[in-house]
Amino acid sequence: MAKIIVLFNLKPGTSVADYEAFARESDLPIVNALPSVDRFEVLKAEGLLTGGPSPYQYIEIIDVNNLEQLGKDVSTETMQKIAATFRSMAEEPLFIITKNL
Repeated sequence: MAKIIVLFNLKPGTSVADYEAFARESDLPIVNALPSVDRFEVLKAEGLLTGGPSPYQYIEIIDVNNLEQLGKDVSTETMQKIAATFRSMAEEPLFIITKNL
């Protein structure tokens, strides 16, 4: 199993309310229903433990049970629409593939 960590900020002009409505109403339920995904969560950064603002506004954590299947899942028309909406709102998101030690 792998975890994909996504770090991103919203593009200038993107409303926090619009992004968070998209995340709650579309992104979270659709991605969580994918066969390759055990769990998907979106977190809103509130700052650094040492003080000061976070360099990223949002963090996504995707628990993937099969990376090959994920490739198939994200190629569907529904996921292509979700990805296009996400790309229209997120500025240069970093997708980091991880595994447990």
